Amino acid sequence: MLTRKSKSKSKLNKRASRTRQWESVSTVGHVSSTRKLEKLMEEVAGFYESGEEAVRREEVVGRLNQLVKTWVKKVTEEKGYNAEMVEQVNAVIFTIGSCRLGVNDPGSDLDLLCVGPTHVTRYEDFFGEFHTMLAELPEVQELNPVPMARVPVMRFKFNGVPIDLLYANLELTTIPEDLDLSVPSLFQTWDLDEENEENLRSLNSCRVTDKILHMVPNIQNFRTALRCIRYWAKQRGVYSNVLGFLGGINWAILVARICQFNPNALPSWLVSRFFEVYSQWQWPKPVMLCPTDESSLELLSYWRDVMPIITPVYPCTNSSYNVSWSTLCRMQEEFQRGNQICEAMERYKTGWSPLFKPFLFFEAYENYLQIDITARNDDDLIKWKGWIESRLRLLILNIERDSEDILQCVPHPRNFTDKSKRLHSYYFMGLRRKLGVCAWKGEQFDIRYTFIKKKKFDIRYTIEEFKNRVGMYYTSRKQPGMEINVYRIEVNNIPLFVFPNGVRPKRSKNLMN
Repeated sequence: MLTRKSKSKSKLNKRASRTRQWESVSTVGHVSSTRKLEKLMEEVAGFYESGEEAVRREEVVGRLNQLVKTWVKKVTEEKGYNAEMVEQVNAVIFTIGSCRLGVNDPGSDLDLLCVGPTHVTRYEDFFGEFHTMLAELPEVQELNPVPMARVPVMRFKFNGVPIDLLYANLELTTIPEDLDLSVPSLFQTWDLDEENEENLRSLNSCRVTDKILHMVPNIQNFRTALRCIRYWAKQRGVYSNVLGFLGGINWAILVARICQFNPNALPSWLVSRFFEVYSQWQWPKPVMLCPTDESSLELLSYWRDVMPIITPVYPCTNSSYNVSWSTLCRMQEEFQRGNQICEAMERYKTGWSPLFKPFLFFEAYENYLQIDITARNDDDLIKWKGWIESRLRLLILNIERDSEDILQCVPHPRNFTDKSKRLHSYYFMGLRRKLGVCAWKGEQFDIRYTFIKKKKFDIRYTIEEFKNRVGMYYTSRKQPGMEINVYRIEVNNIPLFVFPNGVRPKRSKNLMN
């Protein structure tokens, strides 16, 4: 009979044996598998930035760095500071997001953070004076300030390069060029009021990235695995922070945690382990790269109990606050699918390609919501569309609430345009019953009354509530012609403009493809 001590020793031996087995596989079979995976990324995905694109990106960053320096000097002078202060004042641009992680792909947005001095404010100066400066530049197109977002952002294109620019100011009279944002003393004495919380969220976009790179055992393997997961998430329609899935930093934390579990593993093994671990993860158990700082514990009450992915720097917060039950269920399906494919691949029955097969969103559901956004000119449409996109998750949450979490509402992660209708932009959401509640095939929804488990849910009022809310909060900036309409459509009536070349494909028998 085994004693408690011998049982514990047996478990440790089994775990050590499994670890040695993983390392052995990583160093033999996964060398070839990693090469195949990297080749697929290069040839099929086109996921590596060219030298020309890298130079262009650096030129844009350099030009914006010059602009923010000119801007803070102008603001300082207008606020009555002396000539010496105007001469010395400075602001600095930091790259953030995928670019700072080293996994940016061709055509991706360039995420930037501007850090300015204490007297240069976000709303009056950044969204005021600097917005005006950008609007006057011929290089700037599609300028769209979003000051009411959880992390306020200025979106625009600079010489055709999409930019997401954040702003934060520090309690400094000027910003040194070699500023190190990892130094906690810069902000640990702040009172966490609304303004400082916004500052910290903006600053953490840079600090979290640096911390992740510091905490992974092998940066190159981490980057290769992350590129694969990012590409997979985009192909499978689960890459969008704003619409309730996960964004770049969320996926980076998830991959980094797998790297910590398997410090010697090659990228192909990391990708396989990614799906094995997260297909079994017991959400809402949080994913964390390190223990939380005790000084951050007061913030933990703000975690959303759906899919918490915790940032590794002060203040520790949930980076995946937009995830809903509908989008979590959708991602869990993809984790399961990915794990099944990787298990089959390890038995030499398949290659990597099936993992990255595009998700056929417009075949996967019987019923959809079509959100039609209109305005009278291009500038109004950009602003109105950006505002509604940032609020679409509220429609998802309200539908879940009003159907008692039985009806799921799954968004498509991008918007669409119809060439035959100018100044229109469209979003789509798939509707279905929660898996396991009842049979899905052949069911019918009505925009007014939805029957689930013999209960009647009137989602007409849910939709009207959403339309009223997005209009009410935008009242001060809403222009004539800014309208939103929401329709229920069946799968056979999906408009042709959403399909490649405007041709409706034959519907697959496997709806989850």
